Amino acid sequence: MNPQQVIAEVFGLYEQHGTADYIGEAVSQLEHMSQAAQWAMAEGFDDEVVLAAFFHDIGHLCGQGGANMGGYGVVSHERLGADYLRRVGFSERLARLVEYHVEAKRYLTFSQPDYYARLSEASRRTLAYQGGAMTPDEARAFEQDPLYAISLRLRHWDEQAKQAQVPVLDLQVLKAKAARLLVA
Repeated sequence: MNPQQVIAEVFGLYEQHGTADYIGEAVSQLEHMSQAAQWAMAEGFDDEVVLAAFFHDIGHLCGQGGANMGGYGVVSHERLGADYLRRVGFSERLARLVEYHVEAKRYLTFSQPDYYARLSEASRRTLAYQGGAMTPDEARAFEQDPLYAISLRLRHWDEQAKQAQVPVLDLQVLKAKAARLLVA
């Protein structure tokens, strides 16, 4: 697939499924992912990180029909999304950031005693399907990963990106970022 075909396919998922409710939250899938990308842009992160923030839950869209987390989305959506993005030509760094947004939730649940209480009901319910809090060994290994710090930021944006009435980002901005990355 050439970059334009990839962009049409990937963003087509948002056109097809993006208006669906974001599992248990007051926003749509598209609104949630747009807000996460807006947070990444506001903090000055590069295009890969901005797109990872936007794509972080794409596994819920491309994994339609997969095993369900008790009505809260697709089991292993982080891996499904990361694998999908790799297949269509996005970088390993971008794909790993998508995959790690769940690892970051598991890490923060382990490392910050009050983090679980701050999670939305939907995030609490899905944590059990995602392996629960990390073990001390898992946490130490995650802390050594070069993407650890950015993954924690992405998780923070994920948690913040649930505000009603926030305008959706112009998707042409994100498509242009994707085009630059797919050609590079």
